[in-house]
Amino acid sequence: MTKVDVHVAEPFSASRRRILDALARSDAGETVSEFHIVFPDWTTLASVMTPSRLALLRHLHAHPRSNVADLARGLERDDNGVNDDVAALMAAGLIDRDDFGLSATYGEIRASIAL
Repeated sequence: MTKVDVHVAEPFSASRRRILDALARSDAGETVSEFHIVFPDWTTLASVMTPSRLALLRHLHAHPRSNVADLARGLERDDNGVNDDVAALMAAGLIDRDDFGLSATYGEIRASIAL
């Protein structure tokens, strides 16, 4: 199962350490496949990851390659609202779009929140 690691209020030094560690492992011959998203603060994460957007991600994970109209029907929501949610989640890096439609291929989102 692939996962997304979400970091909230992570200091630059921690991001740098994580990146350098991944580079060192790659240089040593390890296949490194990680996906990290960093939010500057809790408020920003909370504005992106609303309950309705989490439901949308779960639905999209179960029904990949959907389009906005399919998502709206499956979620029993308005197309415009779903379109706005898809745009916000794409901007955050949580939804991919290609020639076949939309997808959220990871199976887990793990959050790390610095205090």
